Amino acid sequence: MSASPPPPEEEAVPLAGVGAVAGNDRVLAAAHHIVKSLATSKNAADDMIRILSGFDYRFSNITSDLDLFHSTSPSRSRSPTDAASSEAEGLSLSDFDEAARLIHLWDTTPEALVFEAPEDDAANYLAAVDVAVDHLAAGGPAAASGRAGVAVQLAMARLEDELRHLMLRHAVPLDASGLYCSLRRLSLESMDDLDTSSEFDPTTPHSQEGAPDTARSASLVGNPFDDQLFDLVRPDAVDELRAIAERMGRAGYASELVQVYCGIRRDLLDECLTVLGVERLSIDEVQRVEWKQLNDKMKKWVHGVKTVVRSLLTGERRLCDQVLAVSDELRDECFVESTKVCIMQILNFGDAVAVCPRSPEKVSRILDMYEALAEVIPELKELYYGTPGDDVICDLEGVLGRLGDAVKGNLLEFGKVLQQESSRRPMMAGEIHPITRYVMNYLRLLVVYSDTLDKLLDEDAAGDVDHNASNGGADDDEEYLKSLTPLGHRLVKLMSYLEANLEEKSKLYEDGALQCIFSMNNTLYIVQKVKDSELGRILGDHWTRRRRGKIRQNSKSYLRISWTKVLSYLKDDGHGSGSVSLGNSSSRVKEKFKNFNFAFDENYRSQTLWKVPDPQLREELKISISENVIPAYRAFLGRYGSLVDNGRNSGKYIKYTPEDLENQLSDLFEGSLGSANHSRRRL
Repeated sequence: MSASPPPPEEEAVPLAGVGAVAGNDRVLAAAHHIVKSLATSKNAADDMIRILSGFDYRFSNITSDLDLFHSTSPSRSRSPTDAASSEAEGLSLSDFDEAARLIHLWDTTPEALVFEAPEDDAANYLAAVDVAVDHLAAGGPAAASGRAGVAVQLAMARLEDELRHLMLRHAVPLDASGLYCSLRRLSLESMDDLDTSSEFDPTTPHSQEGAPDTARSASLVGNPFDDQLFDLVRPDAVDELRAIAERMGRAGYASELVQVYCGIRRDLLDECLTVLGVERLSIDEVQRVEWKQLNDKMKKWVHGVKTVVRSLLTGERRLCDQVLAVSDELRDECFVESTKVCIMQILNFGDAVAVCPRSPEKVSRILDMYEALAEVIPELKELYYGTPGDDVICDLEGVLGRLGDAVKGNLLEFGKVLQQESSRRPMMAGEIHPITRYVMNYLRLLVVYSDTLDKLLDEDAAGDVDHNASNGGADDDEEYLKSLTPLGHRLVKLMSYLEANLEEKSKLYEDGALQCIFSMNNTLYIVQKVKDSELGRILGDHWTRRRRGKIRQNSKSYLRISWTKVLSYLKDDGHGSGSVSLGNSSSRVKEKFKNFNFAFDENYRSQTLWKVPDPQLREELKISISENVIPAYRAFLGRYGSLVDNGRNSGKYIKYTPEDLENQLSDLFEGSLGSANHSRRRL
């Protein structure tokens, strides 16, 4: 009898199997939850299910129940922002799982940008980041499993990209065209028309007589970009940037924040410097640049420094304060790091100029640089506060000191040039020498910087001043020198070099009278330049009176040297007296007239070619000559003219009437041949 088949295995379910089924359900439910929480796309979910199925075929059933990605994952037919919106709908972002899922969702679409999505999507994403950061900081289960760390890492990578995009997209470009027009206008109004803007050549006349006081005030007309605050980033992006910075700072990604923020702002500031014409040049490159080009670069640097500090750096500080409010330390560090290259580029050029070979024509431009930097350093101290900015301020003050040393060194070089200049070509007409014009325009320009130079030139420099420099050496000169400012001492010394140089040049003339004319012309020019500028205030009346006295002495010397011989032929030595025969008297009188005519004509021929540019001095000299010559000639002619008039060829001896002589004398010192055919009439 055969045995009956055992009942089917599935029908024989032992009681203990009930518990096993319940356990399997819990395992499947846990796997379902894992896949739903961690999978970031349909493909990722399929991969995870395939891996789990390798351990147990029952995990493959998850696919029939999993429809998460059919409704929420980004697809080719839906935009990333639409997907994010769908995912965010109804979510409570205090739940880490949902926050992590939203962060992962955005990570699957790297080409999409959170802050270009609708405002609600950006707000939801930031809220999700807050949840992830808070869970990571709290150290709960999500942090222990590493899920919070992964979510935060993904979020920070995206926020870093978002930060970079926002900063570049919303950066406000500098108005290059307006700034170039401004710089060009300021350049045209600058001091280029002054003699001192060109290299010193004592043999070349400088005809331009610009007033440096006025020229400089025009050159410093307010730059339209000075004191003008403008937004470096469009205001509507600031809140978004701040939101990103706050989350990166709280998440411990401050170094990444600094790297992105500073790198972008540093590059943008570098572009601004290029627009301003502040070039990146090494010391060697600066020293190889010709003066004309260097002069232009120095001018651009002066205007550039003011614009950089008052517009760019002030705006940069404000932007840092707005965006990086999450941390004072981070804010100060980012400001220094963002602007350090910009500041160093400015300082490097200043340093390069400071160590350039000394040359007198550079002084005024270096002074412009010195004053510009000194003017903005207090403003920079308000920007670079705290420990991070201390080194920057120290570097700025170091360059300022070196520019000041360069000014003093170039002034010393200027004094040496005056002492060593030894051109041997005299001015043929005895007029103003080019070195006089150059030096006086140079000194008039220096006094425009009197406040700065008084600070730079310490009292020790005054100890080198020759106490005879004011042409006296008396007690009143000692008191006068004590009353001078540091700049006043230096000016007196430079003036003494000039006067000594001119004294040597006057000796190049063989004619002593022309030496006097040359000295009068140059001394008067010096006096006039002093009187018509701030030089007069600094040097005072004492100095001016000394020079006017020198002009009077030269005038007397001229008359003595040039006209004493002429007048000697008109002296009354007893002609026509009873002790001398008429014939002998007539002969001697004719000889005197003849000699007078010859001497007068000789003076006339030479001195009509001499030049006295100042009309007042020219007339005063003519009057002095007339007052000495005309009365003496009229008296001699009246007393002895009859001795010649009665003879033959009397016109040969009595060549001029007093009126003729007056007309002849009016031609003197005009610098051209006079009229040789003045009408003459006989008495």
